[in-house]
Amino acid sequence: MQFFLLQATVNNAENYLPIVLQAIFSIGLIVTIIIGSNFLGPKRKTADKLQNFESGIEIRGNARQPMAIKYFLIAILFVLFDVEVIFFYPYAVNFRELGWDGFKAVLLFVGLFLAGFIYIFRKGALKWED
Repeated sequence: MQFFLLQATVNNAENYLPIVLQAIFSIGLIVTIIIGSNFLGPKRKTADKLQNFESGIEIRGNARQPMAIKYFLIAILFVLFDVEVIFFYPYAVNFRELGWDGFKAVLLFVGLFLAGFIYIFRKGALKWED
């Protein structure tokens, strides 16, 4: 029984030709299907088709009613602080290799993190009641 070793190939433009051809074909197919359905599909505009569909529920009132900005503000702040907490993971994994310089960097990061939290707290961004 003979074993063959895989030979290392050099990456060049020829190696990516099949991927480029597949991407071009896919994009072309999508564009052709969209344009073809637009030209070949029926165009019957009736009152029932033009009416908004709300999953079988009768439409009441205007959908463009104002909504409290607090929901969006809390959501954005949650995402912001949640992403900042993710940056603690690399430090936790490599804290021995980073040494005191890494510890100082994390202290600076936590200080800025807390400064931002104190700022939004003092501005009243976390208060529900107006």
